[in-house]
Amino acid sequence: MKRLILAIFIGFTAFLTNSSYAGALAEEATLRGINPVCQSHLEQVENSYNLNGLNLTFFHTAEPGAYPSFHTSTEKFENAASFFAATLTPDGEMCYISIIKTTIFNTQNCAAILKARLDNDPTLQATSYGDGDYVHIYPESGAYQMLLVDIGENACAITETRMMWPGA
Repeated sequence: MKRLILAIFIGFTAFLTNSSYAGALAEEATLRGINPVCQSHLEQVENSYNLNGLNLTFFHTAEPGAYPSFHTSTEKFENAASFFAATLTPDGEMCYISIIKTTIFNTQNCAAILKARLDNDPTLQATSYGDGDYVHIYPESGAYQMLLVDIGENACAITETRMMWPGA
């Protein structure tokens, strides 16, 4: 019985050490001691994506400023849900960032979403695969990529991926 209690305590402590439920992602990153340059970039990304969900942060427990950190935010909407994830990799005075954000809509199909995206930005490129079940959307610059996945008559999953390098 003592071992079970000890295992639960150690597991709970490890969980609290590596994650957070409240507060902004960048705020949590500062508290955890990740690289200051990466923390600054995370704050900008967080504001750009308007993240307001349940946040989790994972980091190296001994040297959080020297190793990559992983940050997630999940948010529920009335007719949708989104999941955001970013990996920040420090490299001296630089920070490399990879981002993925998936949003699932259960009241809008992919054709309507694609039309809205192309109406908003006619320079976007779109390629269809799998009899239209998948649509790859990307700007000429290649700054990001989106994949629309048809998951029903009125449902669509959108995944955006992006990499950020200093000076690019």
